[in-house]
Amino acid sequence: MLRFSPLKSALIALVCFLGVVFSLPSLISKDYLPGWMADRHVNLGLDLKGGSYLLLQVDSDAVAKERVESLVDEARTALRTAKIQTSSVTPAGRSVTITVADGGDVDAARKALGPIATATTGGGVPEVDLRTDGQAIVLTLTDAGFKDRIDKAMAQSQEIVRRRIDETGVNEPVVARQGGDRILVQLPGVEDPGRIKRLIGQTAKMTFRLVVTDEAPRADGAAPPGTQVLPVVDGRGDRKILVRKKVEVDGANLTDASPTTDQNGRWVVAFRFDSIGARRFAETTTNNVGKPFAIVLDDKVISDPVIQEPITGGRGQISGSYTAQTANDLAVLLRAGALPVPLTVVEERTIGPELGADSIHAGLTAVAVGFVLVVAYMLISYGIFGVFANIALLCNLFLTLALLGILQATLTLPGIAGALLTLGMAVDANILINERIREELRKGATPLAALEAGFSKAYATITDSNLTTLIKMAILFSVGTGTIKGFAVTISLGILTSMFTATVVARAITASWFRRFRPKTLTVGTRLRPAPDHTNFQFMRGRHMGIGLSVFLSVASVVLFFKPGLNYGVDFAGGVVIEIRTDGPADFSKLRSKMETLHLGPVQLQQFGSPSDVLMRLEQQAGGDAAQQGAVKAVQEELNKDFPGAVIRRQEAVGASVSAELFHDGMLALGLAAIAMLGYITFRFEWQFGIGAVVTMLLDVTKTVGFFAITGMQFNLTSIAAILTIMGYSINDKVVVYDRVRENLRLYRKMPLRELIDRSINETLSRTIGTSLAIFLVTVPLALLAGEQLREFAWVLLFGVVLATSSSIFIAAPILLFLGEKSLRRPVPADGSAAPPAPAE
Repeated sequence: MLRFSPLKSALIALVCFLGVVFSLPSLISKDYLPGWMADRHVNLGLDLKGGSYLLLQVDSDAVAKERVESLVDEARTALRTAKIQTSSVTPAGRSVTITVADGGDVDAARKALGPIATATTGGGVPEVDLRTDGQAIVLTLTDAGFKDRIDKAMAQSQEIVRRRIDETGVNEPVVARQGGDRILVQLPGVEDPGRIKRLIGQTAKMTFRLVVTDEAPRADGAAPPGTQVLPVVDGRGDRKILVRKKVEVDGANLTDASPTTDQNGRWVVAFRFDSIGARRFAETTTNNVGKPFAIVLDDKVISDPVIQEPITGGRGQISGSYTAQTANDLAVLLRAGALPVPLTVVEERTIGPELGADSIHAGLTAVAVGFVLVVAYMLISYGIFGVFANIALLCNLFLTLALLGILQATLTLPGIAGALLTLGMAVDANILINERIREELRKGATPLAALEAGFSKAYATITDSNLTTLIKMAILFSVGTGTIKGFAVTISLGILTSMFTATVVARAITASWFRRFRPKTLTVGTRLRPAPDHTNFQFMRGRHMGIGLSVFLSVASVVLFFKPGLNYGVDFAGGVVIEIRTDGPADFSKLRSKMETLHLGPVQLQQFGSPSDVLMRLEQQAGGDAAQQGAVKAVQEELNKDFPGAVIRRQEAVGASVSAELFHDGMLALGLAAIAMLGYITFRFEWQFGIGAVVTMLLDVTKTVGFFAITGMQFNLTSIAAILTIMGYSINDKVVVYDRVRENLRLYRKMPLRELIDRSINETLSRTIGTSLAIFLVTVPLALLAGEQLREFAWVLLFGVVLATSSSIFIAAPILLFLGEKSLRRPVPADGSAAPPAPAE
């Protein structure tokens, strides 16, 4: 184990060197690096560098409505051509019901409608299903055909959204499809996404139609057949006009649009048609000189000029009360093209650059402090072997950063927390090895034999404990979203590199040191240790009390879950969260009174950080996602009007549909993780071990939920990540104890199981306490120095570490004793005497 060939040593050194090299782009400005290296760096998430995150959803109901309306027109035209009379043509949902006036014409009607029913989409999928019910013929959109139509609309919408955003000059935007009917938009550096939302949320379907001057709306406000009453939004007062439904020229024929000024210096939008549009525009203006011409955008008339003379050059302009920005925005919409379907903002998160910079500073400070504390702890606890562990730890940091850079991963706030936790997990492997070496030395092994045995015997435990965490991170990545995926990636890469640095790099350094100095005696560590070397506590005597107390606390936690319940964050409850920094100390009474005038339901105001920092929470708004966005806009306008100098540092708005999905995915992650742990532990050990570990883990989870209920901390996606981390540490700790129990079962074949379990816990006690202390040291800086989101995350982890450590001893071990006393070992003799231990085989 300690023999390394020159080639092997060189390869290990090369891997570590490459880790340092490929981590440089993430640590040094690209101006000082070669071009091939500069692009491979860790990207900062929007919550660190500032920007906006928007999740847009296609309005599938609008797609169905539009297609059904066209289906009605197609059916009427086909039946009119076939001279078949109908009693009614009724659209409903995704179907059109056509009642034929004469029952004898049903077959002829089916034949006339046949081409509609046999038509397929571009992908060859039948789009309409035709069935007969007496004198009624029902045309229904097929699921496959409708899905194909949505897919096409999504692809077209994604491209149009990308073009519109590119026109605004946003640097490095991300526009990606998410699921079947959503588009994810990330806008780095955009503090106020209002303008972008208006641009990408507007359908921008432009048509040119004639204004009706010889007719008027009916007394009841209804429009005569073939016409439509539309509002005029040209900035010259509120009015409505009557326009023809017939489209003279379609905006799809526009080839260019640009903001410019007219002869009076007023902003207008100049446009140009393609050859088809130019011909139609020329014909319409030639035949209708002296008549008003309506330019309609999304069923609103934005201009209705009178045609003074024929326009034959294919060019024109749109006038109105435009500013430079509004003229430019309209030009952007027209150049990018119309969206085929309406898009709704169902989730929005905005982080100001100032808050992002603060988060980076706080996160890096926490990482630095945590690293220093862990390095000092390892030096104090293990002396020269602590130095080896710290070198391996430093290599682990460089390798993790290098892999994140090579993958061009995005680092988020939870990712920083993941990097910090990786330190604690990496230390755990080194502690396991060093404690094994100490144990072998206490048994009288020579220095070389102790080192060999320490690394070889710890390897299986390290592998088992790390694989359980990797399984949970894979589940979290598969069902998580956004920043949670980044957390899972950071933890996973950190675990992989820690296994390499602890079992290979640290071993190579130890081997090199041993070959150089050939010590006759070996001392691992100092007297300043968190736990004594020789303990003989009889933990199983308190097994009934331990399990009883645990069950009581878990039942109490379940009760607290229902009443008073959890403080669900915006991720799960929906609603709006806005973080504000006011100019001077915040006036809460004024803020509250102004927000109440908006009639947005209960508004929670909370001070945190400095006296000028305010956290505002609004409940989910009735009326769907549109009402939610309206609430956000109303709050912004109120702050701008009555609180000059106030800055919105963070803004999150999550609709009901998204929050329900996030909650479902979070619960699914917890459930899948529990099942995966049961399967893995059962496979690696035996069913008694698997049940003991998973039952204890679930008891730990219920207590953590109770902790959320008592403290009132927000329960959100980050909380799910915290609980999964606690589950990981809980299983990790139990694997270490169970691994020693399994080993001792082979060594001491006649020892009663109760005594054997006590022995195993005492043998691993120094490792359990040492690892818990290391994770404590890296988490405390996060709890004290990080921002609000990570601070709560860290406090939950601190609670979970204490919980998992105690449950390994007082819950998991007793459960294993109850389940395995007859199947794993014979019961204790009636006289209480214990059989002598068998010699090691």
